[in-house]
Amino acid sequence: MLTFDLALGASGLNTGDIVFQLVIFLILLALLSKYAFGPVMNIMKTREGHIANEINASEEKHQEAKKLVEEQRELLKQARQESQGLIENAKKLGEVQKEDIIRTARAEAERMKESAIKEITQEREKAVAALREQVASLSVLIASKVIEKELNEQEQDKLISDYINEVGEGR
Repeated sequence: MLTFDLALGASGLNTGDIVFQLVIFLILLALLSKYAFGPVMNIMKTREGHIANEINASEEKHQEAKKLVEEQRELLKQARQESQGLIENAKKLGEVQKEDIIRTARAEAERMKESAIKEITQEREKAVAALREQVASLSVLIASKVIEKELNEQEQDKLISDYINEVGEGR
């Protein structure tokens, strides 16, 4: 540096040193471009291509995710419609079963009513038959009493009244 200051002070610019430094700089630039800039630029191009591929892959995955979301929404919509249909079918089936139960209960009630009417009719017929038997036996009894004694008109009226009273109480 001391020589540089002296050289500058003495003659101004030293052109030999400038040319030497310029030549060294150009050689260094040529070596750097051949051995350093080329591989660095290749690495940068490779990195740029890798980043571009990653961006494209990300975009594709994003589009695929959108598509899957839409498919899921559609499937969910279909599932809701199906569940609504199942609920409606269950309600209809419940109504049909309710009507069947009511119809069966009514038929059973009608059958029980008819059975009760039939039973009442049979009991009434039995009662009438029993009453006829009693009337017949009373008629025979009265006839035997009449035959046993000869009745006058008053006794005959009294006997008929008694007979009617007995039949009336038997009912």
